[in-house]
Amino acid sequence: MDSLWLEYAWALLILIGLEGLLSADNALVLAVIAKHLPEDQKKKAINYGIIMAFVFRFGALFAISFIANVWQIQAIGAAYLLYLGLKHIIKARFGKENENIREDIKTDAAGKGFWPTVGKIALADLAFAIDSILAAVALALGLPDSPLGDFGGMDGGKFLIVVLGGIAGLILIKFAATWFVKLLGQRPALETTAYAIVAWVGVKLAVITLAHEDIGVLEHQFPHSTVWTSIFYVVLVAIALFGWFAPSTKKQSQADQI
Repeated sequence: MDSLWLEYAWALLILIGLEGLLSADNALVLAVIAKHLPEDQKKKAINYGIIMAFVFRFGALFAISFIANVWQIQAIGAAYLLYLGLKHIIKARFGKENENIREDIKTDAAGKGFWPTVGKIALADLAFAIDSILAAVALALGLPDSPLGDFGGMDGGKFLIVVLGGIAGLILIKFAATWFVKLLGQRPALETTAYAIVAWVGVKLAVITLAHEDIGVLEHQFPHSTVWTSIFYVVLVAIALFGWFAPSTKKQSQADQI
């Protein structure tokens, strides 16, 4: 039983770290959306937007708990995570990021009132959350079942991990995003590393899909086997270490680009 909760705690730590890296850019964009508001309304708009985003996220999590074990949904999720991660890696390696994206968002938000801005912040965060929610679900589905019963169509312990990961993402956007922005400025390769982890989590979800009882390409218990679990975490740690020690090539931090 101790090893079960240890594996759950390890998965939660991975989610928190991934949420932190992905939330840095998200927090910058949310700040740009509220930039046109008077100074005394900026923080209030972001706070209200995050509260609304929490409601939206929980609703999305509640819905996905009923369909997480449907193999077609798993396959779509795996394809999306692989697409998202590989697209970012290829763009970082061979292309250029859209440097005008934040200016476009600011222009689009300018002139709008307080509550429309709050709604825009909430919807933007929900759009950002799709990546992390799918990654969290993929990680959670690979965990062994807990003794907490079921919630909807999902194991209660797995659902709790996904919810805690989502809450961590909102907290990090609110309180720790500045630190992550500075960290990404010092170690810019970590952003690509985060998306490489997202792609690797997509592989994990693909393995779960192939082992689904209605597909049967892999043995049903393979995603929970010691061999696959060891391979997954060893590769994940290797990706994280590579990103941490990769040389910095950016001359300017993301915080200076706003």
